[in-house]
Amino acid sequence: MPELIAPTAALHASWIESRDEWGRGVHQDGAGVREADDVDSPEGFADWVARLTDAEKQAPDGWVPCTFRWIVEGDRYLGAIALRHELNEFLLEAGGHIGYGLRPSARGNGLASWALARILPEARARGLERVLITCSVDNGASARTIERNGGVLEDVRDTEIGRIRRYWITL
Repeated sequence: MPELIAPTAALHASWIESRDEWGRGVHQDGAGVREADDVDSPEGFADWVARLTDAEKQAPDGWVPCTFRWIVEGDRYLGAIALRHELNEFLLEAGGHIGYGLRPSARGNGLASWALARILPEARARGLERVLITCSVDNGASARTIERNGGVLEDVRDTEIGRIRRYWITL
């Protein structure tokens, strides 16, 4: 049975397996990994996990406060979902309140929809009345995930990260 948990250094090996499925250097939506992060060494990974945890109260430069949750089953890391507590200009234009990503071997079984449904009550508890979620125009699976959770398409637009669909979910 999957769970949403706070990031933990205890899942280092499983997280690395997932990263290798994605491919080194590939952007993982919702994970909060920056290019300079040392996720390979146990010490660097623990520092990165601490930064993710701290982001809920104190956002790093250029970021907004954010709740990161990992999607796990037992001791297997499956993916991540991020709830941004507010929108800056970039997030309003392209990134949205919520980002998520699943390791390739965990896709196609409704897990993203399950995780999104579980994070929406946290958004409501933080006082958000609606959330913006975006996806690439060619990501039909993500569009269906958002729509299954009540997403209403506002528009499709060209942004600095490519052509995206922008959805709002009223909480």
